[in-house]
Amino acid sequence: LVFDQPTFDRISQRFEKRGIPLNRLNRDQAMVPAACTVISNLNGTAPGMWFEKDHVIFVSMPGVPFEMEAMMTGEILPRIIDTGRTAAICHKTILTQGVPESVLAERLEAWETGLPPHIRLAYLPSPMAVRLRLSATGTDRKILEQETAGAISQLLPLIQDCHYGFDDDTMAMAVGKLLTGKNATLAVAESCTGGNISHLITLTPGSSAWYTGGITAYSNEVKTNLLGVSPETLSQYGAVSRETAAEMAQGVRERLKTTYGVATTGIAGPDGASPGKPVGTVWISVASPTKFFCEKFVFGNDRERNILRASQTALQLLRKFILQD
Repeated sequence: LVFDQPTFDRISQRFEKRGIPLNRLNRDQAMVPAACTVISNLNGTAPGMWFEKDHVIFVSMPGVPFEMEAMMTGEILPRIIDTGRTAAICHKTILTQGVPESVLAERLEAWETGLPPHIRLAYLPSPMAVRLRLSATGTDRKILEQETAGAISQLLPLIQDCHYGFDDDTMAMAVGKLLTGKNATLAVAESCTGGNISHLITLTPGSSAWYTGGITAYSNEVKTNLLGVSPETLSQYGAVSRETAAEMAQGVRERLKTTYGVATTGIAGPDGASPGKPVGTVWISVASPTKFFCEKFVFGNDRERNILRASQTALQLLRKFILQD
């Protein structure tokens, strides 16, 4: 091991900014193998290390995800490409929501079978989306990009009911583009999603141009007092109902004076089920000045997944509602 002064200087500057004194363990982080090339860690203290021996490259990186990811993207991959030892690789991710992986696989079977051997499809499901990732390998990146684009042009007509973007797009971004194009605004009323839709929206840069605000109406009193949901509606149909969701969406739109309103009400779990309303039951409503739409979903038994799925589904329903409006 040898002492790497530049690494120690970065550690010292990082701790000084935070007002934290250095100790022996911090100094030890600047001790690196003499055989390595040090890779700077701009997001933490532990450096990365690059080794080469017998025409093989070994890379060591910190385990903290955002430190490793930044190092991989900013340093490691460009260095590997510069070695000239790698084949050309082209990735493209197509984002879908609302259609299960198994249904997509059956729908896309003939299309996938027709892909050339050097282009492969991977299904990457999550509570937020099913990502379809195409990976093409060859010698000429431009040709791979053209072939991948051709494959996607054949794919899109098969998934037009659930496709909403590519790569790092989010559903909130897709909604924002539509609202911006119509010079329209949005307000959200959330019960079972507890503000998560607003969270997804406000993660989007520029969302203040089209997102006015939201009301987290967890109790029936808030639904009535702030959103104008009728006590008779709650008494007759319950909080988790088509009628309540519709009045929530219209109420938040009217009170916050927006073009569109979205509402969620449901049973996230693990308790709260009642006859005919199992855990995972969620009503979602979308409203405009002239019409509204409601749909019922039964997602599952996991509370966190139910919140994520309900939030993403609400944005997807809104996106489709705007397209048809």
